[in-house]
Amino acid sequence: MKIFVINGHEKYPYNKGLLNQTLFEKIINELSTLNEVVFTVLQDGYDVRLEQEKFLSADIVIFQTPVYWFSVPALLKKYIELVYGYGVFYRGSSDYGRGGLFSQKRYMFSLTMNAPEYAFNNIDEFFDGHSIDDLILPLHKLHEFCAMKPIPTFSCYDVVKNPDIQKYLDRLKEHLDKYIHPLI
Repeated sequence: MKIFVINGHEKYPYNKGLLNQTLFEKIINELSTLNEVVFTVLQDGYDVRLEQEKFLSADIVIFQTPVYWFSVPALLKKYIELVYGYGVFYRGSSDYGRGGLFSQKRYMFSLTMNAPEYAFNNIDEFFDGHSIDDLILPLHKLHEFCAMKPIPTFSCYDVVKNPDIQKYLDRLKEHLDKYIHPLI
């Protein structure tokens, strides 16, 4: 099984991405013992054609990224715009959104955000009872457009105000054991 891990963090003076990097490395370390794992760190630059080849050869793609302003960093959005090319990821179809070429591939989001967990799934809180997957629905739809199948999302909440790195790492391992390891 081949796994492609993408580090979508975009560095800013106030946000160095240490947690994101730690989780990215944990994913690679956990999965590389039994699988071929390739990766890209967007902040380091990339070649579009090589990235497309990584997608083509991967069975599972994992995005490790922070959530900035209710979406992914601009760097990851630009990556998607450049890499997800017509004829590689999708083709035309008379049934809109059903021309995806990656029907044998799975994807997963591993997210970090400063929003507290209680702000989700509770009608009286900020997100009005919506889940993290509701928040990233456009990301799920773009992968559905490419015919990819989702693996449940992993999220770390309250990462600036109340970080608990060991808890995040333990929960990530449990998530990978539950959702990724059975696939490989």
